[in-house]
Amino acid sequence: MSDDEVKTSGVHGDHSDETSSLIGEQSAGELATAAAKDNFATLAEPHDDRSWFVLHTYSGYEDNVARNLEQRIESMGMEDKIFQVVVPRERKIRVKNGKRQTIEERLFPGYVMVEMVVTEDSWYVVRNTPNVTGFVGSGTTPTPIAPEEVKRLLSKMGDDEPKYKIDVTAGDLVKIMDGPFKDFDGKISEVNDSKGTVKVLVNVFGRETPVELDYLQIRKEL
Repeated sequence: MSDDEVKTSGVHGDHSDETSSLIGEQSAGELATAAAKDNFATLAEPHDDRSWFVLHTYSGYEDNVARNLEQRIESMGMEDKIFQVVVPRERKIRVKNGKRQTIEERLFPGYVMVEMVVTEDSWYVVRNTPNVTGFVGSGTTPTPIAPEEVKRLLSKMGDDEPKYKIDVTAGDLVKIMDGPFKDFDGKISEVNDSKGTVKVLVNVFGRETPVELDYLQIRKEL
């Protein structure tokens, strides 16, 4: 989407490039994610006038917004206009203190996706949900997400193979904790999130030599 489409109705201020690329715990959000995955096949063939839109929320209130909106949809009888509410997430493997943990991380903090038909009534129900600050769109009109972008996001959320997440980046100093180069100090030259590996430059016989290691084999030096 173009940059001028990343204005939030009802909110003053700019948003980051990451959020503009969007148009870029057991909880209501996780349940919504599961529901979106179950209905993913039907998204390939959009029907009636429904589309996916993005809501801007206060950061940290995404799950609260999803839960409150779902309650409002039911209590106000809007099931025929507002169909799904999703907090976009993806599974990641975090390596910390030598241990792997699988976590769910929000793809776009401060944003919630909603599938709906925009009418005066449905707009009112969504826009006036507590902690919703506005629709992402151009001016006062909500702008739907392109179908291909919806498919990409839901496919990413439905990926059963979690990605790795580690708190080191290129240039960080680390100590090797295991393997042939145990106790060597080195510098991170490359991080491969998909494989869970890093390349570390270590000094071998006076020359910097790249060594590929698993995340668990290193410790970040403070």
